[in-house]
Amino acid sequence: MSLVYCLEDDDGIRELILCALKSGGYEAIGFPTASEFKLAVKTKLPDIALLDIMIPDEDGISVLKHLKKGQLTCDIPVIMLTAKSNEIDKVNGLELGADDYITKPFGIMELLSRIKAVLRRANKQSNIETSVYNVNGLSVDVEKRTVTFEDKEIALTFKEYEILVYLLKNRGIAVSRDKLMSEVWGFEYEGESRTVDVHIKTLRQKIEAQGCENPIITVRGFGYKIK
Repeated sequence: MSLVYCLEDDDGIRELILCALKSGGYEAIGFPTASEFKLAVKTKLPDIALLDIMIPDEDGISVLKHLKKGQLTCDIPVIMLTAKSNEIDKVNGLELGADDYITKPFGIMELLSRIKAVLRRANKQSNIETSVYNVNGLSVDVEKRTVTFEDKEIALTFKEYEILVYLLKNRGIAVSRDKLMSEVWGFEYEGESRTVDVHIKTLRQKIEAQGCENPIITVRGFGYKIK
């Protein structure tokens, strides 16, 4: 079930949208202010966001800019909702990264159709897997299965390489030791998280030995992530 965040200061419109979304099979949460919306995004990322432009504490365009400049939030699909019908407002929103633009008043069926279309496009994009990852000058080519720094190849074991690629695929997200065990070693090794720590240690040593800044951060008591 897709999670939709709706930033709309008008209580009546917000409740109508939320009701329609829930009846359409979505999990929906509404926010009357930009500050509440931003706080929620820090806690949990939505699958799509609906942003009204005319918000008392901060306008929707500013919130859109905030999302698009964040490493973890830049890929959140956004539909702008506004009473403005001026073409320049639409152009500005789309050029800043909005995926669609709906002018009030709008029909609920139209809104649901637009959300479905934007999510479908976003899912197609996310299914196109990145073949080359770059971080701190470190380059990982998934197709060639190579890891290089300043054109010098770093020799990694099979498991070290798999750990690095999995962390890169989930860049910015804290991955637990148990999750790494199940994804890299398989479920039969679940619980032996000490093995992960040992491999992370040697992986870091090999990366740092080439003069590359280590990109792997320890999340105390939980696991690891790529910063």
